[in-house]
Amino acid sequence: MESTARTVAELVARRWHDHRPGLWWEDGSLTHHQVAEGAAARAALLADLLPPGAEPHVGVLLDNTPEFPLWLSAAALAAAAVAGINPTRRGPELARDILHTECPLLITSPSRLPLLTGLDLPGVRVLVTGTEEYDALLAPYADAVPDPARATPADRLLLCFTSGSTGAPKAALCSQGRLAAAGRTLADRFAVRADDVHYVCMPMFHGNAVIADWAPALAAGAGVALRARFSSTRFLPDVRTYRATYFTYVGRAVQYLLATEERPDDRDHPLRVGFGTEAGAVDAAAFARRFGVRLVEGYGSSEGGAAVQWTPGTPAGAVGPAGPGLAVLDPETGAECPPADLDPAGRLRNGDQAIGELVNRGPNPFEGYWRNPAAEAERRRDGLYWTGDLFYRDRDGYLYFAGRADDRLRVDSENLAAAMIENILARYPGAEAVAVYAVPDPVTGDQVMAALAGDFAPDAFAAFLAAQPDLGTKMAPRFVRVVPRMPVTATNKIHRALLRREGVRCADPVWWRPPGERAYRVLTPEDAEGPLVATRGPSSVRRQGLEPRTR
Repeated sequence: MESTARTVAELVARRWHDHRPGLWWEDGSLTHHQVAEGAAARAALLADLLPPGAEPHVGVLLDNTPEFPLWLSAAALAAAAVAGINPTRRGPELARDILHTECPLLITSPSRLPLLTGLDLPGVRVLVTGTEEYDALLAPYADAVPDPARATPADRLLLCFTSGSTGAPKAALCSQGRLAAAGRTLADRFAVRADDVHYVCMPMFHGNAVIADWAPALAAGAGVALRARFSSTRFLPDVRTYRATYFTYVGRAVQYLLATEERPDDRDHPLRVGFGTEAGAVDAAAFARRFGVRLVEGYGSSEGGAAVQWTPGTPAGAVGPAGPGLAVLDPETGAECPPADLDPAGRLRNGDQAIGELVNRGPNPFEGYWRNPAAEAERRRDGLYWTGDLFYRDRDGYLYFAGRADDRLRVDSENLAAAMIENILARYPGAEAVAVYAVPDPVTGDQVMAALAGDFAPDAFAAFLAAQPDLGTKMAPRFVRVVPRMPVTATNKIHRALLRREGVRCADPVWWRPPGERAYRVLTPEDAEGPLVATRGPSSVRRQGLEPRTR
């Protein structure tokens, strides 16, 4: 890897006079030099367009087109910051994101421009890529040369919206120094070479694609290939076309790839590794068997307050060892949770006691949220950094991801983690995808509901549950919603907020297990209105004052 750079601007400038191909997309390619050249032109334009006294922020409302990395690079050179705007947001929510991040300039494309129709965006100038007006604005700056001297490691570069399931998204801050360091660390960890190609198919408005895919490629001088939006059917053809060696994933993307039709040439590609989160041990093993590619599960939030890195010797299913300062604490008492009791097959037997919130008690690079001191205070309680994510720790110090704090259930006064139940239900032979979430209990607490995509046979499912030695007495789903396709967010994570909101009253068939019974039967409208099914109001977690912590 190349020598250390303290800012992203330095990494961009290093590509000047590098005439190797460096950026590919469906309709074309640019050399590394052309990327640096385009970034310099946009940086100069940005400096001239920013109103006096305005925040040096530029909103980017784009798919994964070449303009996205060009504006990231331009912002770095201009000591400005990019706010990636989620194109699945609509109306007032979309306007709120743009105005909250105080972007005097918004970059969008003709295909995304209709999203802005009717929005009140005072003080925001919109530039539409691929138009004559846009090209004319850039033309006077064609001879600009990248100058990294203006930028410092402390300059903010990203305002990265978190994808929490409650409340308005928070814009986490990421500085040039932190992003450059993250890119360098990941490039070293995965031995990224200058002749590698990183396939960016996750949306670049999210931190996963920028921090874990684009940044290490930039740090190593590697190439980047873009897919405008993730496509399971285009994944392998793209990988072969661009000779991609590395990619990142989140949420359901791996399951979508596994659901494609198997072919004899599934291993005929140059991919070495995939890096991401929440693939699950079952899917990771299936991906390795089918495609011959190791998926490395990592943990690190966009906020940067805590990270867990896989190391050789990490047990199957674990994310990695607990580094200095990391602990699993009970979010209600603050006490350290006892180590996990794992059976010989690695199944957790004391989840109620072992699962807690991952906390960093040592130094951390969390840089705060934009204009949100309450959310910052929630993260930094009692001098510690609370991640809002659930983990458990084995006796050898390895950490296992157990879901988001928002996904915790409280059943008969027992705390359960949705991810743990999902890992068990994923073994069901008919399951293509599973999501577990809470619905209100008619008396107090929560009931367990599961959404299942695949072949559901009620008797076989009940027999499967009875045969699972690590399925606790409170874990079996009371309700099973059979979906043709799992709903997902724009970042390909399961849309649990939607599932929770719809509950048992949904368009899909729902099967349920009345209290005291083991067999599942179809939930009728009469059942849904009966005294044994709670369908309205907030879940009991909130009723009891145990509102999940701000995400």
